[in-house]
Amino acid sequence: MKINKILIILVIILTVFVNNDLLKAETVNYDFTGESIQYGVQPVGKSEYKNLGTFDLKVVKANLITLKSKILFVEVAEKIYSDPVNLLPYKTERTTSGLWFKEYRTEEYDQKNFTVAVKIFKGGKLVTNQLIKSDVPIQNMNLLLFYLRKQPGLKIGWHFTAKILDELKLLELDLKLISIDEIIVPAGKFQAYHFKSTPDKFELWISKSAPRIPLKIIVKGIVHFTILMKEFRLHNN
Repeated sequence: MKINKILIILVIILTVFVNNDLLKAETVNYDFTGESIQYGVQPVGKSEYKNLGTFDLKVVKANLITLKSKILFVEVAEKIYSDPVNLLPYKTERTTSGLWFKEYRTEEYDQKNFTVAVKIFKGGKLVTNQLIKSDVPIQNMNLLLFYLRKQPGLKIGWHFTAKILDELKLLELDLKLISIDEIIVPAGKFQAYHFKSTPDKFELWISKSAPRIPLKIIVKGIVHFTILMKEFRLHNN
């Protein structure tokens, strides 16, 4: 179903493999705990992101963010647990549901051995059980947005190369800062860093001023769609 695939792309967008040393070396100290962002999805839909702070996950401390999206009659809800310091994911849980179907997907990350175990359940039955291996630590695209938000001194031409998980297949991708643009979204007018991927899978704009809010994302595939920021809130903890 096309809508189902669009929402899966919307919530995870892409799963990206990034060098862990690069993440540690360039990340600056900024706490996103308590923020929430509302998005509109064109042509028809909405999405909401929340950062819920640090929780206990088995024997480690993990930061938890949630993502909820709806397009027509299809809804997606995802939880992403990650290392609060280097932003690498520990675990994701995603439920996709519609009028006639329901899918539950989990991703369990082993960052020491560079693997992720993916399980997909449909109708309560396990239909996919796959271990994906890499030669670098494994990142998640939504967490990669935090990585971009924390980069000091971004300049046009800055880029990195990564391997992404497109469904369950690997694809090499380069993400590059190509310009600084003035853009208008429902939340207002902003100066924004404009990033583009090669191959041409997506573009994104992040506000130039702190806290580097993701303002606009264009996802390109069988069906193109655009995500636009409507409202940003930072709750007191």
